[in-house]
Amino acid sequence: MKKVLVVVDMQNDFVDGALGTKEAVAIVPNVVKKIKEFDGDEIFVTYDTHYDNYFSTLEGQKLPVAHCIDGTEGHDLCPAVKEALSGKEYKDVIKAGFGSFSISKGLKDRYPGEEIEAEFVGLCTDICVVSNVLIMRAGYPNAKITVDASCCAGVTPEAHKAALATMKSCQIDVIGE
Repeated sequence: MKKVLVVVDMQNDFVDGALGTKEAVAIVPNVVKKIKEFDGDEIFVTYDTHYDNYFSTLEGQKLPVAHCIDGTEGHDLCPAVKEALSGKEYKDVIKAGFGSFSISKGLKDRYPGEEIEAEFVGLCTDICVVSNVLIMRAGYPNAKITVDASCCAGVTPEAHKAALATMKSCQIDVIGE
């Protein structure tokens, strides 16, 4: 069995930047601890990535707040998470949308037929975390998939709780509530 940790969008703009929240700031120590204690096979780190044309995209029209623009400080990982990852092997996953198929597909390509156990942490529970978790569930219908709620924050506390409930309905194990 391959054990995977997926760190979703722990970028400056989501922690304390353009779309940051006090809840996002509060989970940083928990995410750092999770990364430092991870003893599995692979770590994936996703990056919400937008470009100068952000406002002409559907997301830019529905959420007119420039964030995670490639090459800006807001796109970078928050310093504490970056530090926790130093010295560890991990794979960057640049994604232009909420979720990425490349994690599930990459695992299937590298470990055909092997069971996967995946744990997800990061931001935002109700957008990118839930999107990536459900993509993983679709790719691995029998995998043990866990979300650590103490290492996630949503756009609002209510949206965080709703996303956790949705994931539980999809047979995702939620810990750390």
